[in-house]
Amino acid sequence: MTEDHLHAPTGAYALHALPDDERAEFERHLRDCPACAQEVRELTATAARLGAAVAAAPPREMRERVLERIATVRQVPPRVPADGTGGRVPRRWTAARLALAASVAACAVLGGVAVRQYQEARQAEAAALSAQRQADAVARVLAAPDARTAAGALGGGGRAAVVVSRGEDLAVFLAAGLPELPAGRTYQLWFARGEEMTPAGLVRGDGAVVMDGPVGAATGMGVTVEPAGGSPRPTTAPLAVMALPS
Repeated sequence: MTEDHLHAPTGAYALHALPDDERAEFERHLRDCPACAQEVRELTATAARLGAAVAAAPPREMRERVLERIATVRQVPPRVPADGTGGRVPRRWTAARLALAASVAACAVLGGVAVRQYQEARQAEAAALSAQRQADAVARVLAAPDARTAAGALGGGGRAAVVVSRGEDLAVFLAAGLPELPAGRTYQLWFARGEEMTPAGLVRGDGAVVMDGPVGAATGMGVTVEPAGGSPRPTTAPLAVMALPS
């Protein structure tokens, strides 16, 4: 390898794509190049994580299918080029192809990591924005001049309250001491408009949450235990029913 290309094979080395002589030469280079050594460690670790993420056990019948196909595949004789090289590929072409393969592999590895990190960052940003909007809405309702509160007990020992602002057309549900539910179950809030109960959001634990949708003409609210994800209508007896303050 020339001096200009000493730093290039990090991806090929991490993926074990270098021939023995070039591998040995690059390993000598790694001993004196901390930057390349660090890059190799990162590429190797990333390739291992990606491989583990998509690893799957082969089906039991794969070995039998491969052995059966081997017996039916006609072997291709070696090609002898007319230039008298005896079938040997010039070293410069081998190196170029390995470099290209290493570049493609490295791009695939690093590209996958970049996409995953970007998606995680976007999800975290969306979650933070949603939490900020929820906190702002709670603060508006609690600070509203017309805010009114109703409180009551929840089945199982918890306590709950609902704060309503007709001016903001919003209601905030507050809970403390909510018993932990089994897997696959969740607390669901409801607005009561006469005999009609409309979904108003899910509650995952103690704290304050803005109920989904406008208060409108609702005269009461309720809390039930529903399957994870919620229900379009109550399926259990309510743990609490409270009249909304006017």
